Amino acid sequence: MKKTRRRYDREFKISVVAELESGKPLAQIARENGIHPSLPCRWRDELAENPERAFSGNGNRCKYEARIAELERLLGQAHAENELLKKAFAMTQKKVREERLKPTLRGST
Repeated sequence: MKKTRRRYDREFKISVVAELESGKPLAQIARENGIHPSLPCRWRDELAENPERAFSGNGNRCKYEARIAELERLLGQAHAENELLKKAFAMTQKKVREERLKPTLRGST
């Protein structure tokens, strides 16, 4: 599966930079936030260079990506349920056919 580029909103980037400025180790910040260790330093430099225009990109993409992930999860769940129902239906059909083919034992007792 193709790996997509993740985008982070302005508030997230500022909070990560604040953690970095507080003296927290870079590796710990990256691990806790699930980001590459080079990103906090890049974001810090971008914020220091021009605070007003820093992180002016499209931050709404994270919301859309979260919605897409939720829809993909629901699709996977529906697919799994569909497969389960197909198997259950096939087993029921097999049982019905077997019952129809059994000889009747009405007069033997």
